[in-house]
Amino acid sequence: MLKGIQHPDDARAALDAGMDGVIVSNHGGRQVDRAVGSLTALPGVVAAVAGRVPVLFDSGIRTGADAALALALGADAVLLGRPYAYGLALDGEAGVRHVLRCVLAELDVTLALAGHASLPEVRAAEGLTHTAWG
Repeated sequence: MLKGIQHPDDARAALDAGMDGVIVSNHGGRQVDRAVGSLTALPGVVAAVAGRVPVLFDSGIRTGADAALALALGADAVLLGRPYAYGLALDGEAGVRHVLRCVLAELDVTLALAGHASLPEVRAAEGLTHTAWG
């Protein structure tokens, strides 16, 4: 998988080079003022890949609501960076487990409050934009 994809052309080039998947990511923060945010880039990358390989999302996922939004916009999975590291620093393995339980619980609540019973139902919704979810 190739991490750091922020443009549909880069996603297509990754596929042409034989990548088994792409990770939409800004590597932990915008390095240039006014650079496109990864969430804004996600739908274009998903469209460019067109289901040929998995698209993962790795930028700014801190809560279940963040995960729901990225999944609704087409990511096949999301990656947690800082949240699990914070849990690890505070309480080792138990801290990581707690963070993961919290993110999954927030994801469930977000889906329910948005009127969706499951992630596949969210993925099937049409017309979603990052402004539609927050």
